Amino acid sequence: MSFFKQRSRLAIAVITPLLFCGMGRSHPALSATITIAQSFDSSDTLEQPTPEQPNILEPSAPTTNPDCSPAQATQATNGITQLVSNISQTANWVEQPAFGMGAIVGQIAPQVMAYLNPSPFPEINSLARQAKVPVMMYHDILPEKLVFFDVTPQEFEQHLQLIKQKGLTPISMDQLVTHLRTGVSLPTKPILLTFDDGYKGHYDYIYPLLKKYRYPALFSIYTAKVGKQMGRSSLNWEQLREMAKDPLVTIASHSVNHKVMDGLPPAQLLIETQESKRILETELGIPMRYFTYPEGKFDKAALESVQAAGYSAALTMNDADEQLAGQSQSLLAIGRIGQSRIQEMVDIAWGGSPMTSISMGFNFTAPVRRLDATINQTPFIFIAGGKPVTIHYNTRGQIPQIVANTPVIAAVDGTFFSLEMLDSNEMLGPIYSQSHGRFIPGKRGEIPFLENRPLVLIGTEAVKFVPFNFKKHNTLAAIQAELPTVTDAFVAAGWLVDNGKPQPLERFGRLYSVNELRHRAFWGINQQGQPQIGVSTEPIGSVDLGIALAKAGFRDAVMLDSGASTSLAYKGKSLVGYEPRAVPHVVGLIPPPGDVGTACPLVTSSISP
Repeated sequence: MSFFKQRSRLAIAVITPLLFCGMGRSHPALSATITIAQSFDSSDTLEQPTPEQPNILEPSAPTTNPDCSPAQATQATNGITQLVSNISQTANWVEQPAFGMGAIVGQIAPQVMAYLNPSPFPEINSLARQAKVPVMMYHDILPEKLVFFDVTPQEFEQHLQLIKQKGLTPISMDQLVTHLRTGVSLPTKPILLTFDDGYKGHYDYIYPLLKKYRYPALFSIYTAKVGKQMGRSSLNWEQLREMAKDPLVTIASHSVNHKVMDGLPPAQLLIETQESKRILETELGIPMRYFTYPEGKFDKAALESVQAAGYSAALTMNDADEQLAGQSQSLLAIGRIGQSRIQEMVDIAWGGSPMTSISMGFNFTAPVRRLDATINQTPFIFIAGGKPVTIHYNTRGQIPQIVANTPVIAAVDGTFFSLEMLDSNEMLGPIYSQSHGRFIPGKRGEIPFLENRPLVLIGTEAVKFVPFNFKKHNTLAAIQAELPTVTDAFVAAGWLVDNGKPQPLERFGRLYSVNELRHRAFWGINQQGQPQIGVSTEPIGSVDLGIALAKAGFRDAVMLDSGASTSLAYKGKSLVGYEPRAVPHVVGLIPPPGDVGTACPLVTSSISP
């Protein structure tokens, strides 16, 4: 039975009664759903703000910028292995007054549900692709360097001290693979340390330092070298057995003979993958779940041989194109970074957004974070977190001007507006914004053309995207019936992602230039329930945009006014690199107290088809 299936049975047995009895609903209902409530007759009356809805766009007191350290950031899971061990305490939690059923479900259910629904092997989960996890690659460790990539014990300890000073958390290979497979978030700043070939210096210098700092690491061993003098010093089996017994150490197969596997005949591939696995398992008495390609080189036949041998993941390397773990081709080709780049990596490591509770569909309290990604060859800028809000400006302007003197830290241009007058703030379709607290109905002659486009409803704790019905959704009472806590509403351009699925061309109706290559603006809710805004920094069609946003982890996304209006601002500065058309409407993000959007590093990733 596979590693995932074994753990799944345990998790199902322990957590299922909590999820289904505690939540009071069936499995499909655990995921966020979009409901279409009953609708009402329309009216063109202009309605005044309700007194119980304060204007949260009043300037707020300045907040401090916390250091992005594990102690101050939201603590994510350290991996499914730890999670499953913690589940065994559930019976005790239930009996403790301090722990209600909702608290238990909120803490562990998201992790379990992600764990029980991994991406198909060997695909990398789309949420994991948003993280930034460096897998550092070392070779020999010895007192005096012989080649440039050697490291002395003193230099390596300096690396460990740097990792500690920068607040990083070294993780195990098990944690990384679980993260890549399921999207479960890692500690705030994760890093994985790996050592190739099985040199004696790994036992003499590295292993003692790992125990001193209590840091886990992976050692890749090619069996023909163990206990033999092959060019340089080698570990022996006794030393390797001692290391393999330590929970800090993971042993991976590095083949039998360290032959480059690109172009090897099938018979030799079997030896390098299966025989090395058999030897290591026999000598060490532990399963070999991971493989490391010699010199990082492989072809399709080698990859298939590794998979056929039963490995759960494989590490590679490419000096010309070093990749973070989430940028990798698949679990069978996880990229690594040379140790010489450690100073750079400690400043950009990021473990991904914490998973929000399943008992809540939305999370409006996460720190605001910018993420840059290239998806299917198109670059994007995303900004996620905080609380969503709209601003309906009294004229037209650039976004930094519109959000000035408000608590909004990031904003994207909003929905369509009238082009009749250069300074008009008149919108197409009904508008409700807490920036002024008035519901302004759409014009009767215009709103029929907006039929079935996304009606965006933003509430105090939730967001809804429902098909706009021009006969029913043109009054404040009608939108309050859809979402009683609604504070903002507008009709967006088109559906991009609906319940995690990219939308086909026909879903856009008669939208003008829907699939032409244009700069695009969008916003929605990601899989963690956080609001997320963004733009494409190069032209893209709407259908391809939806495909890219689904890969980027959007649960729901709608397109905003695009083309010349496409604009995005963060911390008072425009990010698009050109002067866009002035707009009267924006979708913004207000950071939670104590966060000013700079607490965590910029994230850059690349997602291929």
